[in-house]
Amino acid sequence: MAKILVVDDSETVRNRLVTDLEAVGHVVLEAENGVKGLQTLDSNQDTNIVISDVNMPEMDGITMCSKINEKPEFKNVHLFVLTSEFDQELKNKGKQAGVKLWITKPVKMPKLIEVIQKILDR
Repeated sequence: MAKILVVDDSETVRNRLVTDLEAVGHVVLEAENGVKGLQTLDSNQDTNIVISDVNMPEMDGITMCSKINEKPEFKNVHLFVLTSEFDQELKNKGKQAGVKLWITKPVKMPKLIEVIQKILDR
């Protein structure tokens, strides 16, 4: 199983992801914005996947992903975005920031769990 960091300013979204991901055996960390996400990742460098919202206070998800992508110690961390945003320009910015998967809310948990497993199996 994986260590997954969930970064979202919505406590409801974080709680749902934590509950569902832990139910299938993953270790899940959480943070409410990009600044805290980076701090959590720095102290948990064995994290496999980051799932982040885009629009958050203090630091947005794209900026956070870009900062993660710049650090060599996180080159093996898979970056996902989970957002209600679907603008192609924003998706392109995400891709440039190292985002591998763009998921629109509301998330279908069985599909997300399946995708996580496929990425871990590679």
